[in-house]
Amino acid sequence: MNGPTLTARAKTLITGNSEMADRIRAHHWAATPLGPIEEWSETLAATVNLMLHSPFPTILSWGPEMVFLYNDAGIPTLMGKHPGALGGLYRDVFHEAWDLVSDDLEACFYRGETAVRDNMFIPILLNGVIEDHYWSYSLIPVYENGKVSGVYDAYRNTTEIVMGARRLRQSEAKLKLATEVAKLGVFVWHTAEDRASWENERMYEIFGRAREDGPVNGTAFLNEVVHPDYREAFQRAMEATLQKGERFYFEGIICHPDKTLHWIEAIGQLQVRTDGSPGQILGTMRDITQIKKSEEALGDSSKRLGELAAIVASSDDVILSKDLNGIITSWNAAATRVFGYSAEEMVGASILKLIPENLHSDEKTIIESIQAGRRVEHFETVRLTKSGQLLDVSLTVSPVKDEKGQVIGASKILRDISGRRRIEQSLLQAEKIAATGRMAATIAHEINNPLEAVMNLLYLLRPMITDPDGINYLSSAEDELGRVSHIAKQTLGYYREHASASSASLAEIVLHAITIYEPRCTAAGIEIRKSLYSSRKIVLRRGEMMQVISNLIVNSIYAMPAGGVLTISVEDAKSSRDGILLTIQDNGVGIAADDLPRVFEAFFTTRSTVGTGIGLFVAKQFVESHGGQIEIESRNNANNHGTVVRVFLPISTAYDGSGN
Repeated sequence: MNGPTLTARAKTLITGNSEMADRIRAHHWAATPLGPIEEWSETLAATVNLMLHSPFPTILSWGPEMVFLYNDAGIPTLMGKHPGALGGLYRDVFHEAWDLVSDDLEACFYRGETAVRDNMFIPILLNGVIEDHYWSYSLIPVYENGKVSGVYDAYRNTTEIVMGARRLRQSEAKLKLATEVAKLGVFVWHTAEDRASWENERMYEIFGRAREDGPVNGTAFLNEVVHPDYREAFQRAMEATLQKGERFYFEGIICHPDKTLHWIEAIGQLQVRTDGSPGQILGTMRDITQIKKSEEALGDSSKRLGELAAIVASSDDVILSKDLNGIITSWNAAATRVFGYSAEEMVGASILKLIPENLHSDEKTIIESIQAGRRVEHFETVRLTKSGQLLDVSLTVSPVKDEKGQVIGASKILRDISGRRRIEQSLLQAEKIAATGRMAATIAHEINNPLEAVMNLLYLLRPMITDPDGINYLSSAEDELGRVSHIAKQTLGYYREHASASSASLAEIVLHAITIYEPRCTAAGIEIRKSLYSSRKIVLRRGEMMQVISNLIVNSIYAMPAGGVLTISVEDAKSSRDGILLTIQDNGVGIAADDLPRVFEAFFTTRSTVGTGIGLFVAKQFVESHGGQIEIESRNNANNHGTVVRVFLPISTAYDGSGN
């Protein structure tokens, strides 16, 4: 084939007039593993054209080197990389994300596995800056002559979707918190059916009714609940809403079943049906009896200020305010109780007085957020008392605005969480002590048997020793062995768990174990994937099962020194016996086939520097004592390695009923 013919084929091989079609036709492919464009196979050319005409961002990785091609829709995701990415190698183009996507790409290319990922967190380098993004993608193998030759990758950036959903959840949480703090009842009134739905317990409190009494509809509300003096006002409010579409607002007196009178304020909005007819009124209601009583005595302004002051003064949480320079302007009684400073000492002083010197930068960050009108919620940090004690605290800081809406300061709610932290640490320490005790007891049990044998041998030896020195040595040996035996028996007594079995959810125990080991996994580069599908409860010894799960997780962590994936699932067993199946799987180094039959033996271990060989032995004893089974599968091939441990626990365990 001569040069002009090759050039003519190159012009017609790639179709379309898009930017990337032009760039692909003009690219110097001879300098890449794909070779000259005129010599491309029909499969490669067809796949490139398919990619170019796709409306979705698409990447085509061709050959074992994964040469990088993409379409016009993919250009915005390659800011700072385009057009240099064309013809490069995937691992070089997206070097910052290679570790996160290489497993899927290689599985698709080398094993023909299709991969579909939704909302996967993959930071990428855009215009020289690493940015956090979420992506959904599907990897499809492209076959040529019965062999995978490329990977077709259609994807989209879902960052806005993920962040939008996150913001929505946060907004819902804030709304719920706001209604709780404001003591608002939430209701829905279906006007056509004259049927009411009360959405929270506060509505029943406002009406002085029990939940079993049910909500009050509009007719009953007007004729039986509203005070006669306010029925006309309620009717006017309803007519303005239903006939004119105005916001629903009613303020009046209602009568409780115990004949006491209460002021209420109801605010709502009419939702119109698609046919234009009135649908339902969504609204909130609150008991304003105290407000009204205070208004009568002191006026609206003084009442609201007094109520706010009373709330602040009686709060168990520290409530204080400060200006934008960090100068404290108010200080409640709880603040004095927690920090030891009086209001006279702190009002006018800098907030930095309460902050350890190494955390002064936190205050700058908080002030910047407040100045921007943003609230800081549940910020956990450390604060300093008058006596020099450090406290673990949780902060919520809100901007304070003037009548013009300008931020002039901040209100801060501070909760001392030192007790909670101490409890958490105590629980972790208790679990460590329990694990140590169990291991010591197992070792003591193994030592106790040979100790008794040696004691018996010494007893048989005593009549044979006549030399006085020998008799003395023999007595000393018997005394020392007796002391060792006593220590072993003490250890065994410490180990035996006397707590009775109780009904518990295996999924909750697994979740607790994950919480404990997650920081360690994160530090080791291990991703935890959990699938807790069964919440059924069974009768078991919680401490023993916690030890089983902990042993298995620790084994997986040691098996993945360079990081990996730890998958933990709890599901209903799909077998002839009714029960729950716990599966713990890792893609670590695996266990040799010769060693696999011995893993449940006491003191057998495959780790050369750490490990006692007790973990799986103890786990097996505990599982079988519950009437369950434990099994293990493992591979240690270079390209196929990892371990799977399955624990089956029957619904009726050995501790359930009279068998316990």
